[in-house]
Amino acid sequence: MALSEQEQRLLEQLEASLKADDPKLADTLSGTTQIKVHRRRAAIAGLAFIAGVIVLLVGVQIHPAVSIVGFLLMLGGVLVGVSSWQRVADDNPQPSRPGPGGPRVSPTSSNQEFMDKLEERWRRRQQGDL
Repeated sequence: MALSEQEQRLLEQLEASLKADDPKLADTLSGTTQIKVHRRRAAIAGLAFIAGVIVLLVGVQIHPAVSIVGFLLMLGGVLVGVSSWQRVADDNPQPSRPGPGGPRVSPTSSNQEFMDKLEERWRRRQQGDL
């Protein structure tokens, strides 16, 4: 069932006031969140990288300047893609869950335990206990 002209105008006024009052909520409700924008930008950067590889390979056969353009296209695609993907990760934090082996141990403490075991083995080996 279609809305009348008056209802459409009222709806547009409500949307405009919502955007003015709370732009984040309006973006979320309209579906144009920053996450989607950054994901789309990262996907386009991936396509630019692939196009750069193709231009680079074609440029090897045609002229070195074309290869340089292809390399610059690849480099630009990587830089834009990585920065966009980092923004997606920053905007969409995932709760940290421990792995199947229980809570995670920090790498420094596990490295220290490993080094302690190695030192103990070395001492035993030097003393002839092994």
